[in-house]
Amino acid sequence: MPEVLAYATDDHNAEFHRTTITRREPGPTEVYFEIKYAGICHSDIHTARAEWGPAIYPLVPGHEIVGIVTKIGDQVTKFTVGDKVGIGCFVDSCRECEQCKAGHEQFCTAKPYTIWTYNSIGRGGQPTAGGYSQAITVEQDYVIRIPDEIPFEKAAPLLCAGITLYSPLKRWGAGPGKKVAIIGMGGLGHVGVQIAAKMGAEVVVISQTMSKKDDGLRFGASDYYATSEPERLRELRGSLDLMVSTVAAVADLDAMLKLLKPGGVLVDVGLPEHASTLRLSSLTSGNKVLAGSQIGGIAETQEVLDFCAANGVVPQVEIISGEDITAAYDKVVHSQVRYRYVIDTSTF
Repeated sequence: MPEVLAYATDDHNAEFHRTTITRREPGPTEVYFEIKYAGICHSDIHTARAEWGPAIYPLVPGHEIVGIVTKIGDQVTKFTVGDKVGIGCFVDSCRECEQCKAGHEQFCTAKPYTIWTYNSIGRGGQPTAGGYSQAITVEQDYVIRIPDEIPFEKAAPLLCAGITLYSPLKRWGAGPGKKVAIIGMGGLGHVGVQIAAKMGAEVVVISQTMSKKDDGLRFGASDYYATSEPERLRELRGSLDLMVSTVAAVADLDAMLKLLKPGGVLVDVGLPEHASTLRLSSLTSGNKVLAGSQIGGIAETQEVLDFCAANGVVPQVEIISGEDITAAYDKVVHSQVRYRYVIDTSTF
């Protein structure tokens, strides 16, 4: 049972310290890989700080994970030693229910249900530990292949941020002839702008201020709007086919829905901590749709990696060390990162 270095927090204060955790030797159909890079997602922060409910401490977060395969079980057929691989938000599910068979393992409806990469209980009855560590063991069916075309140190955010934006953009028809708004230009939004643009849509950004306008245009947006400039924002009324909100804060849903065309769709992926409200007339006036989206299944996650490789979609990241994690959390919350922190586990 290999022991590896990791960074954990012991309580909701989310102050990280170096520790060791034990990983299991790979079973017959399992892959063991050395983690090279792990992204910091805002979901890590919500979980570590117990903002979404109680967490299992000590907690090792991280569900944007890439590394190199070093061991495989004797029945593994999908990967070999030396492969570049990754893991996203979950590491197991029942594999037999309707949702699993449909490729939506994140919505598994039978025991053991979806087993998340961290803050979950695995099949062995022990808490799962995520990517702020130097290795992990996972069933081969939940491992993603990382294309060589994507810079390895920048690939990790695609395992969460990438699929989180790709799935609703694909589902709701982003493409040529469609006008799409990405709300928020953070770790999720900056990837969403690139993906929507590469799908062929006309893309605009809606952010709190104009401070990231140059970046938004560089990522593929044709225009940029700020909620701090409501007069100009009103120029978008009735013009949008699709909006994807990435912000983890309560938004004025009624105001946002006014920007949609009849039949338009507003999708939330930001998971605000507090409840939002809206007038139902904001939906019925124009047959508009308010929807949600939660990551994607394994096949779709591989699809987004391949899409990004083929289309040159690359997250903009800042590489940090293990000792930087605690400070990085506050910087993410205060939008001081451009645009995703990625931990280099060689610094452990």
